[in-house]
Amino acid sequence: MDRSGGRTDGVSAQDSAARAAQDLRVAFSLLRRRIREVSETRDEAQDAAQNEARGGKPGETRGEARARTQDLTPSQISALTLVSKSGAATASALAAAEGVRPQSMAATLAALDQYGLIQRNPDPGDGRRQLVTLTDAGRERVEGTRQARSEWLTRAFEERCTEEERQTVIKAMALLERLTRS
Repeated sequence: MDRSGGRTDGVSAQDSAARAAQDLRVAFSLLRRRIREVSETRDEAQDAAQNEARGGKPGETRGEARARTQDLTPSQISALTLVSKSGAATASALAAAEGVRPQSMAATLAALDQYGLIQRNPDPGDGRRQLVTLTDAGRERVEGTRQARSEWLTRAFEERCTEEERQTVIKAMALLERLTRS
């Protein structure tokens, strides 16, 4: 590479930047999907255990189990995570942050409320509005999912990568962080 960032092997800086951007998008998309699968598997195992503890039938359908347990849909998981990150928020603010209609968010929040994962309290600044927050059970659910994802990723790095590769990832993350600041 020359000092201007251009490559000396015949590949332009623009071509290598485009390739890096494409490869990064694909890698993050695949990693995000895999991490989501890990948390869903953890949630399904937790839900099955809760189902049996509540007297549910082993092997019942997902719809039946969902009615009995907290088997959350992807939109419910996303909303629960958003409430966790944002703290107390109105349903309309959550809808805007998720990019969904307020009616859709209201239905999602109703299910989370039914499962006992969120609570709604009057907004001290405007009594007509309600602020949505996590219950203790909601915080436990979010933390459990976060922990399962973290454990899987740590284990994957440990089992599938050499120390040199892990150090390369750490250095690459520093570069990516720099991109987010510009």
